[in-house]
Amino acid sequence: MNKKKIKKTKKNQNKDKKAKVKRLDALEQINYNAAGVDIGDAEIVAAVPVGRDEVGIRTFSTFTCDLYEIAKWFKECGIETVAMESTGIYWINLYELLESEGFEVYLVDSRKTRNVSGRKSDVDDSEWVYQLHTYGLLPKCYRPQADIRKIRDVVRHRDSLIKSRVDHVNRMQKALQCMNIKLTNVISDITGTTGMKIIRAILSGERDAHVLAEHRDPHCKRSYEDIVKSLEGHFQEEHLFSLKQELETYDYFTQKMKETDEFIKTLYNQVESAVDIEEKPLKPAPPAKKKKSKNTPDYDLRTELYRIIGVDLTAIDGLNAVAVQTFISHTGVTFSAWPTNKHLVSWLSLCPNNDISGGKIIYSWMKRSKNAAAQALRVAAMSLANSKSALGAYYRRMRAKHGPQTAVTATAAKLARIIYDMVTKKEEYRDPGANYYEQRYKDRHLNKLKRRAASLGYKMVQVPNEKQKEKNIDQ
Repeated sequence: MNKKKIKKTKKNQNKDKKAKVKRLDALEQINYNAAGVDIGDAEIVAAVPVGRDEVGIRTFSTFTCDLYEIAKWFKECGIETVAMESTGIYWINLYELLESEGFEVYLVDSRKTRNVSGRKSDVDDSEWVYQLHTYGLLPKCYRPQADIRKIRDVVRHRDSLIKSRVDHVNRMQKALQCMNIKLTNVISDITGTTGMKIIRAILSGERDAHVLAEHRDPHCKRSYEDIVKSLEGHFQEEHLFSLKQELETYDYFTQKMKETDEFIKTLYNQVESAVDIEEKPLKPAPPAKKKKSKNTPDYDLRTELYRIIGVDLTAIDGLNAVAVQTFISHTGVTFSAWPTNKHLVSWLSLCPNNDISGGKIIYSWMKRSKNAAAQALRVAAMSLANSKSALGAYYRRMRAKHGPQTAVTATAAKLARIIYDMVTKKEEYRDPGANYYEQRYKDRHLNKLKRRAASLGYKMVQVPNEKQKEKNIDQ
């Protein structure tokens, strides 16, 4: 009797593999000289191991002298490592002080300490953080090096200035609408060259629509006649007063942004160079990326980023100098904290969290995060919708398959992987083009169909199209 050869399915093959089992032994303390801290605006509660002090848990105020008292008490108790939750901005001063005093400080995500209910007081919270830290269950949050942190803080301040300036732009538009001046209908941005010239002329006393329309920039898409029609309104005194004050405030924030950019430039000079610009100069930017937005700094930010990173990240489609600055100011320039690009994508919360049971994904969800670096990549991904690059083709394929929201996340994750490989390997980015990407996708899909047909006992044969048939007939 001949035994039939049974072909193993993928499910049976997986059963034959040895399952990777993690042995969970009894929890053992690994940080014996540990302390836990619960930080608030008015008071700080610290907990140390039992027997190191008569009380074990003490409450301090948040004044500077009290912070030094905490460090002194920890030294008397023989503490070597301290864990604290990242509560707002209250942790910064104590963190930096303890770090300067020689303690190993763990800044932990508050979501990692809230898995057990019933702890309602600051005392219980500090003791709970201490207990988790002694067992090594609290991972440390990533913080970039000191010189990059300085740039990050000022970059965040610059972003707040931009947001504040946007509010006054909206109020300028409101004042124009109240006077029935439809300038926003004919130009895309009133803070551009044409819009600002017209608004300043109105505030200087000019009311003739034809004279105001002469301030039209030659590159403006709308015609002179359309702009004249939009400027025929009612110039009320109260709305002109509001428009004047909003313009003055807009100019004020613009001046503060220039001062901030000058300060950021001095901070870049304090960062060690990764490449000698004289020996390996930066290649000129392509024509598509030479156009600057109004929020771009006046100095050569692209060159500064190239000097401290070692590669030109702005060569990646969708990324400009401001986006790269935001990303690098939060991640640093070495990426030594992440062993692989997958670890970086996970830290950016750009990969799904899969709940697996019985070998199947029963629920997949995205972790909520306010990471500014991830947000910069998401904005860059959205700008690739009409790009004729390989990344643009990838975004459009993902959008057609999974929808726009998933496409943005997937493309942002791909950008993060490209940045990681460029920075760690010091390789330049070369775009193969949308056609190359589409052809590779077709080849992968075709090979998959061939393997599927072969598994069923069939063979795929290419059918010539109409042009090939005509060519064969002529021959």
